[in-house]
This record gives sequence, C-alpha cells and structure tokens, in this order.
Amino acid sequence: MSLSSIAILSPGLLGGSLAMAVRERMPGVEIRVWARREESAQRTRDLGLADAASTDAAAIAAGAGIVVFCMPIGAMPEIAAQIAPAVSREALITDVGSVKQPVVSSLGPIFLGRAEFIGSHPMAGSEQTGIEAARADLFQGAVTFVTPDAETAPGAIDAMARFWEAVGCRVVVASPRQHDEAVALISHLPHLAAAALVQTVLRENPTALDWRGSGFMDITRIASGPPSMWAEILLENRAAVTRAIHALIENLSETARFLEGQDASSIEHYLAEAKRARDRLRKASQ
Repeated sequence: MSLSSIAILSPGLLGGSLAMAVRERMPGVEIRVWARREESAQRTRDLGLADAASTDAAAIAAGAGIVVFCMPIGAMPEIAAQIAPAVSREALITDVGSVKQPVVSSLGPIFLGRAEFIGSHPMAGSEQTGIEAARADLFQGAVTFVTPDAETAPGAIDAMARFWEAVGCRVVVASPRQHDEAVALISHLPHLAAAALVQTVLRENPTALDWRGSGFMDITRIASGPPSMWAEILLENRAAVTRAIHALIENLSETARFLEGQDASSIEHYLAEAKRARDRLRKASQ
C-alpha cells in the first residue's frame, strides 16, 4: 500500500514490534513514535525504531497517514482528545486493543468529522511486555481483526486491511460485537483458565507445584501476563467473558458427571473430540 508516514502511540511490545515490522516490510515509510516518558522516547531512538520520537502526541500524529494507538484501552480517550485537532482529515486512525466495543464507542466520536477511525486487534501478543520484548515477526501470520461500525467508509476498511496485510497479518473483518464475543472465548477465557489452574493448585496443594512438568508450564504460560492490563481487558469485556466462564463451568461439570458415573466411553469421546479439533488447528497453523 502507499503510505508515507505512520504514528505509533506507545512503544511497548505491540508498538515496538509494529515499528520493527514497518521498518522491515515497508521501506521508505517514516516512523513516528509517541511515548509518555522521555526515557521511553529516547529508547526508541537508541534502538533505531523511529525517525521521530517525542512525548508530544499531537506533534507525532500531525500529518501521519496512519495513527495506531498501542496503549492500554483506558488511556486511549485522553490521548485521542489531544491529537484529534492535529490529525490529517485523510488519516486512518486505529488501535490494537483487545476489546473493541468500548474502544469504538469512545474513540469514534472523538475523530468524527476529523479523520477516519476504525478499530483493529492483532492477535499477536505475548506474556512478555515492553519494548525489549518487541520483535519484527510478531505479526507474521497473525489474525488481525478489523472492526468497522455503521459510520465506517468502505474504502477505510480496505485501506486498513491492506496495512495489516503489509506487515504480515491475516485480516478478518467483523463487527465490534462479533469480535468481543469471539475473543472472550479464544483469548480472554484462556487467560482466566490459566490463572484459575494456578490458583486451584495454590489453594489445594501448593507443594505440587514443586513437581510440575512441562505440560503444566505450557498450559499456564499466559497466566504470566501483566495483571493490571488483563484486569482492564476482562472488565471491559465482562458480559461476553462472564458468558464464556459459565459455558466452561458447565463443560467441566459435565466431565465431572462422567467421572463420577465412571462413564469411560463418554470421557474418551469427549477427549477424542477435543483432540481432533486441536489437531486440525495445529495442521492449519503449519
């Protein structure tokens, strides 16, 4: 796609990785980075990730072809209000937040009549945080949601999709509600399940953790994600996440009934069905 400059607001894991991906895959594009603290801005300069880095969000966003919010969801409206008077009317504004309905509802009106806002969510995070964990291939092959609403121009959807494809993503277009319901099941619930597994062992038999194997560490890896960030995500998507929790509880209750009834056939069928589905996913990812 034709793009002369991009403004990345907050150079953490996702923002830093996006800067690296643009640098590698979109040569000639000017990369501008906003950081809340001067030390962070300087770090992006030291790493060679930005052509310009500053703590002045409006100055970084002014004239950029694409502006990407890479900060926690709760911090976005404040910075959006700061940059809205400065952005180009031709700019595309997006974000990488893990919940879309609250972001679209809050940021859309701020940019209405000033620039085109359309939500995004690359499914490309990690339990690690900060620019030190950033890497250029983070988005390679990752599904990225683009979440237009009723106000979004069709051309903006296409342009946003082309941008994410340019940095290596596979784009899925969905409404903000469809996105939030899906990620409650495939992202938010797994994080809670990993945390719940750790908490269950801590409460039932903490000594067992000393005898853990690789399987336990694999399945609980994402419980190492930043608690404050995940608390915000879960609360912002609480309705869909709560429904997902109840569905998981019912699922586990069903397996408990199989075990109590010594129903070997049902247990094996349950496990085999899950194995087939998981094996298909693994093959599709290769």
